[in-house]
Amino acid sequence: MRIETNVKLVRRNRRLANYLFFFSVAVLIGGFLLANLQLSAEDSTSLTLALFLPWLVLPIGFIATMASVRMTNLWVRKPRPEDAIQEGLKGLSNKSVLYNYYHFPARHVLIAPQGVFAIITRFQEGRYAVEGDQWRTHGGFAGRILSIIRRDSIGNPTEEAQRAAAHVKKLLEKGAPDVEVQPLIIFVDPRAQVDIINPTIPVLFTHEDKTPNLRDYIREITRQQQEKAPQPAPAKKKGEKTEKPKIGIVPEVVADALEEATVVTG
Repeated sequence: MRIETNVKLVRRNRRLANYLFFFSVAVLIGGFLLANLQLSAEDSTSLTLALFLPWLVLPIGFIATMASVRMTNLWVRKPRPEDAIQEGLKGLSNKSVLYNYYHFPARHVLIAPQGVFAIITRFQEGRYAVEGDQWRTHGGFAGRILSIIRRDSIGNPTEEAQRAAAHVKKLLEKGAPDVEVQPLIIFVDPRAQVDIINPTIPVLFTHEDKTPNLRDYIREITRQQQEKAPQPAPAKKKGEKTEKPKIGIVPEVVADALEEATVVTG
């Protein structure tokens, strides 16, 4: 399988996450020091600054902290989605292509003989439930508060995956209009617990010990395609090789169409 990762974007966002972290720490420390100036202020001007500056600095520090936590979750936290997906797809045809961080809102796009998949991921390790397209987070009020602080709310992965698939489908309209794009929701942390009840979109894990997982899902698609494939015609002459029917799509053709559309629209 060929892997195409937007390394430049990944490195830039990792640096940004680090910069935001140090900036937020510096601002919060500065706000703390300014607040303590009230104790040593000797004139009215110094006292006024000591009273009002913390109210200006601390909100900036809080916002920077929240942004830093979010960026760290998305771009620094391990396991990295691109690595987990690659591990979950071990053994996939070498004609397949996995694109990482090129086609937002589809963070990952897999083109394989089994089909085209627009993948969105979740790094969360908590307990969740999905029924149809409705998502719930277990843990009560305290859990929701902690989720806000940690900036790891689950959101609505179903809507996000649908938008991702629609975006990739639009990119392929010119070069591969007949190819269907299937959305997938994938949890990359094996500690995540998800109660899955008739989901609108497949919800999978990358870890092979979890069920349902990405590897088994792709294998099941392969099995279904093989069952539906027409039987090869018998050889006309003795010794003549029987041509096997083609199963699924031709990844190289679809990948070329997607790359061309990305260059044009990008």
